[in-house]
Amino acid sequence: MMVRKTLYIVALVLLAGLAACSVDAPRSNDGKPDDVAIPQMSADAVPGQLLVRFDARVSEILDKAGLTKSGPATPMTRSGVLSVDEILDLVDGYHIERVFPVDIRTEAKAREEGLHLWYVVRFDEKHSIEDVAADLAQLGEVSRVEYNRTLKRATEKKATPLTSERLAELASRASGAFNDPLLGDQWHLVNNGDLRPTKFVKDADVQVEKAWELTTGDPSVIVAVLDEGVDVKHPDLHTSMWVNEGEVWGSHEDGDGNGYAGDIHGYNFVGDHGVISVNSLYDTGHGTHVAGVIAAANNNGVGISSIAGGNGSVPGVKIMSCQIFSGAYAGTVLEEVRAIKYAADNGAVILQCSWGYISGAANPYEWTPQYATDEQWETYNVLERKALDYFLHNAGSPDGVIDGGLVIFAGGNEAAPAASYPGAYPDFVAVAATAADFTPAVYSNYGPGTTISAPGGDQDYYWDYVDETHAIGEIGCVLSTLPVHVSESGYGYMEGTSMACPHVSGVAALGLSYAAQLRRHFKAEDFKNLLYETATPIDSYMHGVKQYKKYVIDLYESAPMQQIDMGDFKGKMGSGQVNAYALLKAVEGSGVEMTFPNILVEEGAEVNVLPSVYMEGSSFTVTVADTSVAAAEMQGNVLKIKGLSAGQTEASVTGSRTDKFFITVRKGADSNGWL
Repeated sequence: MMVRKTLYIVALVLLAGLAACSVDAPRSNDGKPDDVAIPQMSADAVPGQLLVRFDARVSEILDKAGLTKSGPATPMTRSGVLSVDEILDLVDGYHIERVFPVDIRTEAKAREEGLHLWYVVRFDEKHSIEDVAADLAQLGEVSRVEYNRTLKRATEKKATPLTSERLAELASRASGAFNDPLLGDQWHLVNNGDLRPTKFVKDADVQVEKAWELTTGDPSVIVAVLDEGVDVKHPDLHTSMWVNEGEVWGSHEDGDGNGYAGDIHGYNFVGDHGVISVNSLYDTGHGTHVAGVIAAANNNGVGISSIAGGNGSVPGVKIMSCQIFSGAYAGTVLEEVRAIKYAADNGAVILQCSWGYISGAANPYEWTPQYATDEQWETYNVLERKALDYFLHNAGSPDGVIDGGLVIFAGGNEAAPAASYPGAYPDFVAVAATAADFTPAVYSNYGPGTTISAPGGDQDYYWDYVDETHAIGEIGCVLSTLPVHVSESGYGYMEGTSMACPHVSGVAALGLSYAAQLRRHFKAEDFKNLLYETATPIDSYMHGVKQYKKYVIDLYESAPMQQIDMGDFKGKMGSGQVNAYALLKAVEGSGVEMTFPNILVEEGAEVNVLPSVYMEGSSFTVTVADTSVAAAEMQGNVLKIKGLSAGQTEASVTGSRTDKFFITVRKGADSNGWL
């Protein structure tokens, strides 16, 4: 039997309503702390570790001490800040490293955001993290101390596997927009209302079938899946994985200088290596299931279809696996924030997060309610918010299809009248879950903080659906990819706002793919609003009562019938159900036309650009005004620009039109070593 709650929860023990889990020492005029707030112990705080933000005044000292070069593989034993080292010398095994390893391409951005001031301090676990945190917080050189908390799952249960027999049966009758044999059971993509007439409503899906006539995805759009690892060898996913051309699989060398070695398809932040894993003890297949909804290969005659997985030989969007869960070994806030920055720095424009904290409005008899307001989440999660802000502001490109990033979270599975954080924060998208008739899934959070809905499945609602081929309720859940150690067929069913979330990520990725195809540019905030404005209204379905059973396998007939008042959800499921076709049509008349960008190149280096990204044309020509500053030529469809000497020159490229641009050549690096 499948368990409902597949959203991962970051579980905190919050004492006295909301115990302090960080230290921010108040400052007097001379910069010294007037008082020290000693944090209460958090049950999920990692022993022997603290996250420390240094005051900006000691940034140069940290650089000179060599801490700039520290990271997971190269921790240091001295900070160079005398007062800090004096305290930490008292704890055994003291090591310090930057929270965010240096990415030579984006270090300037990281410093602008203050991320270079965050360090993780490690020491012998026999020492109290409360005492060490309090001592550090008293120092004028330290502006903040936070615990490194463990990320925990909402459930240890796995999906309901699709049997090989069922897969073979469906393969014999494949039909629909694509030749993928399981598309007929993916009501969440194409709902014809015929799987269970009394509880399925035609078109209660994400309206992707008509959208596929316009686009099926574009490989320039990268979705970072922060989750369990994605099965990079799955037959329905391997062609959809992002590939870092600058790295070698399994290598211990950082080939592209981004701070991580061997990161071909993403990075395993739990294991701190480039090999994505899916077969650790207690792995559920969650990350692989999420990825399949977004970008499993379409029209390849294998398995499922997806929202933005291309069409046969035409590639779709790409999945970057940022692994922050691994079987029994959960990552921490440290791994989480590293994954977020990594995603932004390596080209992802959508952050897919099917996890979160327990809603502050959750029933305290069943859950431990957590953050209830924006202020609470902001106060106790400064590093987490800084990382998410970095993605919001630095993902994408001012010259690309989207300037900024989209952060999409599951809204929570506690049936609470408020979405969970971080998703509930106004800057992010928080997704509620619906069943196959537009009604709210019985487990879904709703109300304040919820911004949009999407199909997430509702097993309890379909408790009475039993025939020779379907187990109880599974037909009402989301069918997607799974690793073979979870499901022999490679496919299976899950449900939850965890599954609703990738439907929104997938639709957003499809919309950006269409924008790339039309060469339209968007600000991230504008595109997010377009996602809301084009959603299908579902308030008309919020009437009467919805009956369901929380059944136990073999005992479901005796389980009591329960019901929820649908009127409680009216106006509280966000803007409506995400609608792919409506979004794509809105993209046609929105945004601004992309133009060829200005180019910055180091002296002696070369930059390659595809003019076809910015304008139509089968052939292009280029001219450079001052050929002593830069040289440019077309080689096939690639424009190669080489910096010759420091300076700036005007240039132009001609295809279906002529765009003027500037080439700036910079000599070497600055005194800090950053270009």
